[in-house]
Amino acid sequence: MSEDNVGDNLAAATSEASLAASQRRSLKIEADLVAHPERWRVLTGDRPTGELHIGHYFGSLANRVRLQNLGVETWVLSADYQVITDRDGVGPIRERVYSAVANYLACGIDPERAVIFTHSAIPALNQLLLPFLSLVTDAELKRNPTVKAEHEATGGRPMSGLLLTYPVHQAADILFCKAHLVPVGKDQLPHLEQARVIARRFDERYGRSTPDTPVFPQPEALLSEAMNILGTDGTKMSKSKGNTIEIGMDADATARLIKKAVTDSDRHISYDPARRPEVSNLLLLAALTTGGDPEAIAEGIGDGGGGALKAYVTEAVNTFFAPIRARRAELLADPGYLEQVLAAGNAKANVVAEATLDEVRTAMRMKY
Repeated sequence: MSEDNVGDNLAAATSEASLAASQRRSLKIEADLVAHPERWRVLTGDRPTGELHIGHYFGSLANRVRLQNLGVETWVLSADYQVITDRDGVGPIRERVYSAVANYLACGIDPERAVIFTHSAIPALNQLLLPFLSLVTDAELKRNPTVKAEHEATGGRPMSGLLLTYPVHQAADILFCKAHLVPVGKDQLPHLEQARVIARRFDERYGRSTPDTPVFPQPEALLSEAMNILGTDGTKMSKSKGNTIEIGMDADATARLIKKAVTDSDRHISYDPARRPEVSNLLLLAALTTGGDPEAIAEGIGDGGGGALKAYVTEAVNTFFAPIRARRAELLADPGYLEQVLAAGNAKANVVAEATLDEVRTAMRMKY
């Protein structure tokens, strides 16, 4: 076996061991969240590059509401600065940010119990990038899976400095508010590990603002199994692919999209994700929106074929999202309220960010 193969195998084994350890820790955290939610602060969020879709709802939004309702302090970021990491412009970013806020509230995020804020409104958060960048190497950043994937997607276009430092910006998001917990899928663990590395290196290199406690805690991962909801074309649901069912779509638009969804030629409906991913995806969506079991739903449809399946899914999705969509419409009709929610969240985030930056400057002996 070549040295390269040995190295690859060792890296894979290390990665698997690290993932297993993260999963064990995540299970313990879940138990503690129920018993002692007041111990935890969670940071989560989205890039406002397009409209949020039902994949976002089942993949992350519903979990945010769950954590909030447990009593966990919840911080939700609209990462507007991160829109320009790999794009030439911002597009209709203001509209997308407020649409996202409307979605958060309609899905159950309570602005009295959660802090909803934007990157660009929190100067002290972004100022943390300067000391944080001194703690990482360009090689570490270039190895980051998301940086590599985003760069490859540009077709060889030169990488912007902001894209290269994307993981450091994410670390600043997590650390500025001293979040203890970040809900992630296993593919996002490298980002969280970068934040942990930066927190540790800051303590080692620059010290502390008070003798007993590091400025930054080591954030933990709350691992979740990625909800693999496919888009209407049978590939991963993604804003960039245009294959999404948006949370805010009306019932007719949803019906048209589901009617076009890819299935297969077998009229007998069965739940078999390995052999029939498209059909199984629709069954999963039906199960998520009705609380049923995908295999039982498939048995009920039987030989009804793709048409009957799509009719069932359409009814299930539209019924489930009807109250969310109605509340969303009410919120969008009152832009002044959305502005108040975001202004209040930004104000809270600025207070915390300024306090953290003050600690950083003290630790770095830059307080004049």
